[in-house]
Amino acid sequence: MTNKINIFRKFSGVYPVIIALFLMISTHLSASEPQEDAVVIVQEGDGSHAIDPHAKGSEKKMDISAVAFEHVLDAHSWHFWGEDHEAVSMPLPVILYSNVKGLQMFMSSRFEHGHASYNGYSLYEERIVSENATESVYDFSITKNVAQMFLSMILMLWLFISIANSYKTQGLTTAPKGKQSFFEPLIVFVRDDLAKNNIGGKNYEKFVPYLLTVFFLILINNVFGMLPIGANLTGNIAFTLVMSVITLIVTNLNGNKHYWHHIFAPPAPKAIWIILIPIEIVGIFTKPFALMIRLFANMTAGHIIIISLIGLIFIFKTTMASFVAVPFALFISVLECLVAVLQAYIFTMLTALFIGTACADHNEDGAHNEDDEAVAVKHH
Repeated sequence: MTNKINIFRKFSGVYPVIIALFLMISTHLSASEPQEDAVVIVQEGDGSHAIDPHAKGSEKKMDISAVAFEHVLDAHSWHFWGEDHEAVSMPLPVILYSNVKGLQMFMSSRFEHGHASYNGYSLYEERIVSENATESVYDFSITKNVAQMFLSMILMLWLFISIANSYKTQGLTTAPKGKQSFFEPLIVFVRDDLAKNNIGGKNYEKFVPYLLTVFFLILINNVFGMLPIGANLTGNIAFTLVMSVITLIVTNLNGNKHYWHHIFAPPAPKAIWIILIPIEIVGIFTKPFALMIRLFANMTAGHIIIISLIGLIFIFKTTMASFVAVPFALFISVLECLVAVLQAYIFTMLTALFIGTACADHNEDGAHNEDDEAVAVKHH
């Protein structure tokens, strides 16, 4: 019981570090969101004139790509429904620092969905730019993805601190109830099937809090991203980059002498070391890079496919398209529910595998000590 309580306490303290790193990197890797042009210039034989796309009588085609990217990419306001001035959205804090005006703080509603400027700043394709060409602006705003991160942080704190308190008060003498009975199989699965089987040894338990953080952080945000008004946090390249960089750091900081010896002195003829050593060094970075791209691509592709299928109804402007679009969209939605869980499992499993590879003890023959012990027990 004490062991489980300690795991929960460590678990609740790991993921704020991930959040802090995400906040720092996301300010430099903010995604852009397409904006509607306020005026369209039409060239004619005797000159040109402007057409307001919002004026009555002007037919406006639906831009499916804009709708898809609106859900997938990051933004300075949390959009719910509607377009342009009729859009219903929640403004988010804008935090800027410039070399001219210093620290600036205001709400994103000042930009009026990108149609107005405020205090010398304007919103262009979800990037805040200054009207002064000599001014350098650093954006530390609370964007939609950052707000989603805080929501998931609050949810995880509430869930697992309450579960830890339940273990502390009730112990293991009674059957788990409520959320404790729902999450306990998942926690035991991560501990026994992922951490213990892939890392092994006597020190695998010290990595369980980190693996639990990775698993539930990805799983919860995958589920949130499937909601129509949710933020696609796990489909943001900055988020997956931070997660993979942390895995890279944890793996290499805990690498033992056998791990580094295999990289810089591989068990092969010295004549081919000039080829093997660069490959091993590149492999250090390609493994977390694969984690980053896999999670990003899978979660982004599902959202775009669903929105594109539904958009066929508006493109062809006929209900007949719904007989094809809706069943396929429903199938992809169900498939995405599986992908949401599967991607959390794969990311956590590969993370545990990378850590286990770096921490494994080897004998002179290159085999794991645990493998030799298992063979010895089998022969006896």
